[in-house]
Amino acid sequence: MAHDHHDDHDHHHDHEPGQHPPSDMELRVKALESLLVEKGLVDPAALDAIVDHFEHRVGPRNGARVVARAWTDPAYHARLMADATAAIGELGYDSRQGDHMRAVENTPGVHNMVVCTLCSCYPWPVLGLPPVWYKSNAYRSRAVIDPRGVLAEFGVTLPSGTEVRVWDSTAELRYLVIPERPAGTEGLGEDALAALVTRNGMIGTARL
Repeated sequence: MAHDHHDDHDHHHDHEPGQHPPSDMELRVKALESLLVEKGLVDPAALDAIVDHFEHRVGPRNGARVVARAWTDPAYHARLMADATAAIGELGYDSRQGDHMRAVENTPGVHNMVVCTLCSCYPWPVLGLPPVWYKSNAYRSRAVIDPRGVLAEFGVTLPSGTEVRVWDSTAELRYLVIPERPAGTEGLGEDALAALVTRNGMIGTARL
């Protein structure tokens, strides 16, 4: 579901993980993890491998590859916009949870931004682990109420004529933002283009 908002307000919104003290839930998870490791029920190396898998192997580089392919291959771009789940699956990135993907594309007149207002539904296969701020109540509420204000706090100031579309992810449907391809990159190959794409750009809290 898309929401179009244009009101600007000056609210405080901490969006960098390093600026947040651990939440009660995070502290409980850490305590439980430590207890399980201490009792020998969980192998720390196995935990590290799981985190590495989602942060690096199943992470933002996967989404960046999707974006770069869409920028360079018109036929793939068409398939991605028509059926993102299938097109992303072509590159070997799919979800075992059965959720579906939709690609939304930034243009000179439209900027897309993704949120999950109910919890923190997030396209893990292409973006890896969700950032702390994505799961915060502040982001989840303000992204819908004041998207331009939130974007400004991430350093994204849009022209007044640019339409902002906010997409609400669910357990069944998750979104991937395709940023605008930067000018002057016509000579770059797919690998170099993928290196330009960031996780925040694919959530919509950055231009790229």
